Amino acid sequence: MADKQNIKDLCKEEMEELFQKNGFTKYRATQVLDWIYKDIDGFIQMENIPSNLITLLDNNFFIYKTRVMEKRISKDGTIKFLLGLKDGNAVECVLMEYKYGFSLCISTQVGCRMNCRFCASTEGGLIRNLTLGEMIEEVMAATRETGKKVSNIVLMGIGEPFDNYDEVMKFLRTVNLKNSFNIGMRHITLSTSGLVPKIYEFADEELQCNLAVSLHSANDNKRSKLMPINKKYGIDELINACKYYVKKTNRRISFEYILIDGINDGILEALELCNLVKSMLCYINLIPINYVEDKKLRKPDESRIEKFKEVLRQHNISFTVRRELGQDI
Repeated sequence: MADKQNIKDLCKEEMEELFQKNGFTKYRATQVLDWIYKDIDGFIQMENIPSNLITLLDNNFFIYKTRVMEKRISKDGTIKFLLGLKDGNAVECVLMEYKYGFSLCISTQVGCRMNCRFCASTEGGLIRNLTLGEMIEEVMAATRETGKKVSNIVLMGIGEPFDNYDEVMKFLRTVNLKNSFNIGMRHITLSTSGLVPKIYEFADEELQCNLAVSLHSANDNKRSKLMPINKKYGIDELINACKYYVKKTNRRISFEYILIDGINDGILEALELCNLVKSMLCYINLIPINYVEDKKLRKPDESRIEKFKEVLRQHNISFTVRRELGQDI
């Protein structure tokens, strides 16, 4: 088993190439994927696959299914899963119900090296990237455990998606396949802390999925204190990359803005934000922070949030306030 590979780590193109090298037609990859996403337990269950291909698969691959270590259900129905990986590490994913269906927030790394001040998942640093198959299993595990069809995916869990670029691109294309989850690109949102070169690269993929950029301040000094990545790629560089993305894809970009009491929630900060994004095809996603006890970061009171929103309204900046789900888990 140690020498075998998780079959879910292969994207469709890699599977087609493997099969053709071994004398099989490439359409067999579509058939095998059909079975994989029916959540079978073993290759022998693939009824329309020839025995010599079954043997090839059995000798070289295994079908990985993650272990649900913990499942916590919020009063609002949000479900948080702690999933055990084969090497003993664990990751989280969160299933949330909206009017349009079920949205799954997935992780892309074990840990994270971005060291954002407001994020607890960066405290242990980056342990490793998740593979395509491990990310796929987040979706399959949530479906398996609940019987609910995932209609939307947000890559906003543990990790920086662009720090695991190649596997994440394979993931986006895989969940979009008709014989996997058939989730449209416009129903997928990828969130980045601002890895500028990868924003350009992602724009050139022309995938049409949604891009959310964690901004959290329009002031370089303040953003650098909140997000160390800003010391490498400052706000001007970031905004130029975002403008390139919008021009290349004609897709509206989302700027995530966590509101933190006394740090980035004042009138001046709101005006700086308006000035930064006023000419862009974008909207602001305001996120009142969850209390981070060891870092003494608190949610602003409602009056401060309302004043911040009013500045955005006065400057005709589109915004939403994130609905708070799963606060008790």
